[in-house]
Amino acid sequence: MAYHPQKREEGLRDGTLRQLFREEIKKSYEEYVEQVGREQAEAAPHFQDALNDILAGGRRLF
Repeated sequence: MAYHPQKREEGLRDGTLRQLFREEIKKSYEEYVEQVGREQAEAAPHFQDALNDILAGGRRLF
């Protein structure tokens, strides 16, 4: 996400962050599930917390 700072700022400004990064988020989630397993991924909010902290700049958007 750091590779697209203007895209990120646009998404934060316009409220379209989720849509703009849809494919990147999907790919990242699939990789996360491969690493921790689907049960763990669905049981804990770690992925959403990381999206909020990193991509959304601490805002609770996910």
